[in-house]
Amino acid sequence: MTPAAAGSRPVILSIRDAALQRGDRELWAGLDLDVHAGELVAVLGPSGSGKTTLLRAILGLEPLSNGEITVEGERVTHKGSRTIGYIPQARPLPRDTSLRGRDLVTLGVDGHRFGFPIPRRGDRARVDALIDAVGARDFADRPVGLLSGGEQQRLRAGQALADDPRLLLCDEPLTSLDLANQQAVIGLIDRHRREKDAAVLLVTHDINPLLGKVDRILYIANGRFTLGTPQEVLRSDVLTALYGAHVFVLRAGDRLVVVGAPDAEASHHHHDHGADA
Repeated sequence: MTPAAAGSRPVILSIRDAALQRGDRELWAGLDLDVHAGELVAVLGPSGSGKTTLLRAILGLEPLSNGEITVEGERVTHKGSRTIGYIPQARPLPRDTSLRGRDLVTLGVDGHRFGFPIPRRGDRARVDALIDAVGARDFADRPVGLLSGGEQQRLRAGQALADDPRLLLCDEPLTSLDLANQQAVIGLIDRHRREKDAAVLLVTHDINPLLGKVDRILYIANGRFTLGTPQEVLRSDVLTALYGAHVFVLRAGDRLVVVGAPDAEASHHHHDHGADA
């Protein structure tokens, strides 16, 4: 989607003059970002730059030190919003987790209700439809702790999509997945944003699997940020200015490689292994 095409669509997520501080350290300030319906924006940057914290702020879990966040015109609060779906990092669930795959998806359908959820007419059909949508029919009735990381992540995607969210937040959803499961999860996210005209904000340490689908990149480093298309952001001169150190963006076949970025290894954004600050 071109920036002009995105700009003609409704704004789903709006961030204005946002700043976020951790103790005495300011992670970033002066952040303005609009994410439009049908747009996929990737968030990149080194570990500790505040990428996951940005998602937490949008979810209402982390108060801004300045500024405002709205989703479809409504100010974000600590109560959260059913219009927001969230896919967390692909961290394996314990092997002794007693939930079945189906139960994990069901939490997305009725987990917001107080007390013991009483099944409503249509709930089971909705769960079945979600299971089919994420390709989990063959393992939906097995204990989730015995499933592979890719199978668990498909179920998390089903849970996140249960309410047809207008905004989908994804925090490193491809971490530790093999190539086939990476492509499967990307396909689920991309299909949702196209079919439902949803906005997607996706934190990742490796842009390469997304290069054909991402519209814009928000790159955060050293308390600063830059925003633009992949062609505008993933350039040696832009990242050198952002990091304040010589950074080189190279093409290796159909992959991008960033060399010289502080806290980075010699492959694109493989510096971001753990939880972000």
